[in-house]
Amino acid sequence: MSSTIEKALQRQREAQKKKAELEAQQAASASSESPAVSEEEVISTTQPAAKSKPAPSGKSSTLEPFELDIQRLEENGHISINGVRKQINEEYREIKRKLINNAFGKLSSTLKNSNIIMVTSGRPSEGKTFTACNLAMSIAAEQDKTVLLVDADVLKPNVLNTLGLQRREGLMEYLTGEVDDISDVLYPTNLDKLKIIPAGRSHHLTTELLASEKMAETVNEFANRYPDRIVIFDTPPLIGITETAILANLAGQAVVVVEEGKSKLNDVRHAVERLNPDMAIGFVVNKSVNNDPEGTGYYGYYYAERENP
Repeated sequence: MSSTIEKALQRQREAQKKKAELEAQQAASASSESPAVSEEEVISTTQPAAKSKPAPSGKSSTLEPFELDIQRLEENGHISINGVRKQINEEYREIKRKLINNAFGKLSSTLKNSNIIMVTSGRPSEGKTFTACNLAMSIAAEQDKTVLLVDADVLKPNVLNTLGLQRREGLMEYLTGEVDDISDVLYPTNLDKLKIIPAGRSHHLTTELLASEKMAETVNEFANRYPDRIVIFDTPPLIGITETAILANLAGQAVVVVEEGKSKLNDVRHAVERLNPDMAIGFVVNKSVNNDPEGTGYYGYYYAERENP
């Protein structure tokens, strides 16, 4: 009985061997007739093919860049980044230099998140978004700095409109979990050193979302991940808006935009009272009328830091 089983097993092994040899010959014949393929395309006959991993989603490198129309921006009164010498360029150079010194100089050790700068105003329509956009573009011209512009005015977002860009998903979609990672809404631009995070869609829980641990962790990552990065938050006006006071606790510097001839002194004082007293607070006087040597008037932008009491 055992001899019969052994003979049967032997015949089975011989049949399997012949079958394997035949399959190998057929595979060799097929490969000689087919176009050549690379080693990566050959699938082993003894191991199952590895499942291909899907391309990682949400990486900033895969997002379509924002294309800023530089000429249009210049015609609308923004700074020039094409080497044209304009008065506004010089004024924003002076403003950004003080902010950069605060972010990376001696004062930085006394500030929490010194490279996080919020740009705000006491009331609407004083020019804060215009100022934030110009600061971002001016800093992007630095040789050793990068800049991230975040539209945190989630109630009335205006960064994309000011720059002539179409609406996309942004900060709110990230905070609500509609997108998985902040890189899903961190868009490159045609300016190499400038990236933008739009505000995204308005949400009825904006206050709670901005006050969330997720938001705090995100800002801390912005502050510490890249040592050469300045982050500019365009925030809502300070008076009457809860969200701005929340964001003030996350930033190390504040730029309060004041429109000459319009902003009231009491509003400015009230606005400053709503800021974190440990911040470096400065003021940009917007639309101030000055006279150049030829006697013609132009609008100017001036920066002054708050004096410590």
